Amino acid sequence: MSDERAWKQYICRACGLIYDEEEGDPDSGLAPGTRFEDIPDDWECPLCGVTKADFEPFERREPVEAVAIETGPCRTGVVVVGAGLAGWAAVEALRALDRELLITLVTACDGDRYHKPELSVALSRGLDATELVRESGAEAARRLGVQLLARTFVTGLSPDQRRLRTTRGTLGYTGLVLALGATPALPEALAPQHCWRVNDLAGWGGLQRRLADGPARVAVVGAGMVGCELAEDLARAGHAVSLLDRHRYPLASLLPVTAGRRLLESQRALGIAFRAEARVAAIEALSSGERVLVLEDGERLVVDQVVAATGLVTEPRLARQAGLDFESGIRVDPKTLKTSAPDVYALGDCITIDGSPCRFIEPLARQAETIAHALLERAHPGYVHAVPVVRLKTRGLPITLHGRPTAEGEWITLSDDLRALYMEQRRDGEVVATLRVGAASGAA
Repeated sequence: MSDERAWKQYICRACGLIYDEEEGDPDSGLAPGTRFEDIPDDWECPLCGVTKADFEPFERREPVEAVAIETGPCRTGVVVVGAGLAGWAAVEALRALDRELLITLVTACDGDRYHKPELSVALSRGLDATELVRESGAEAARRLGVQLLARTFVTGLSPDQRRLRTTRGTLGYTGLVLALGATPALPEALAPQHCWRVNDLAGWGGLQRRLADGPARVAVVGAGMVGCELAEDLARAGHAVSLLDRHRYPLASLLPVTAGRRLLESQRALGIAFRAEARVAAIEALSSGERVLVLEDGERLVVDQVVAATGLVTEPRLARQAGLDFESGIRVDPKTLKTSAPDVYALGDCITIDGSPCRFIEPLARQAETIAHALLERAHPGYVHAVPVVRLKTRGLPITLHGRPTAEGEWITLSDDLRALYMEQRRDGEVVATLRVGAASGAA
């Protein structure tokens, strides 16, 4: 008997990858047409490695054929700033509700669509920038009926006049969506001309081209999530990696010491040289093209390339110039994602909700849907923020964190063997986070 149910999609709460029942996952043995309920419980996300339990239903959007819109300087509509995952999510959500809405997308890059979490695992897979692009910006703009202003920079915003100033002229808008993303936070010692920042396709592509000729010595400064993922990816691609951090163990801001030790052992097994409590004082460029990292204790480390993975910050210039409330990011209403200015909304890496940055992939579709309904004055229950699953994309030692650990909480070890470490954090007798380090098993 044939199954005539509509195909469904499910989204990974850790990295945002979407499993489509119609397409399946042939690389891991799931044929096209495999229903989600028929997937084995130990199947893993092909990108980040979490199991089936960390996927949730995703509302499938049918392709929309947009009506050709006549554009011009006198026409106004919704303007979206930023063509990353957040910006395109906003465009998709708006177009799904209104086929004739004038949408203008302003971006400093070409607007090409790619899945950003893939950047930290792509080198060892032998991919280049063109292979990571799923759809060019121009193609996406044509498909969605969007006026794309690529290679265009925003120079100012006047909310009272509903005017956005750009390097290609001033745009009026009826609604504005800010999807500005976040930029690498570079300490003063890490001069930008001497180090790579792998925060977008352009930065990753530049590093990939420099490493294409063969094994190189690479220093990764910062052992947070991105730094640890990049260090393993570089090591698996055949490069000699030094990972530097000011803490005693990698991922120290997120993991308890017991888990940090396991991660350190895994990195050493891959040949990664972890330099604990190391602070870079300066980077010197040699005539040979090499770089010298001068550490505060006087040690000098000679490498071929330097990668900065020292966190992200939201650039405040535009928000402050426009008078938007700003607190480590653009402050938005937790339910509507509206900024302090009329008809101006924001989503993704550039926002803070209740004082906390929201730099996760999984919530973007829900944020975009909330904003689209608000701008088009459609009924909607509002956005509800939930802490996504955190998954370190390291094959050597999978790490999965549920919940939000706090500095005041106490970590308790539930089980600890050669295969996996299970811990939970309790605060005032209540479990606030659970942690799995290592391969999944039934011993949780």
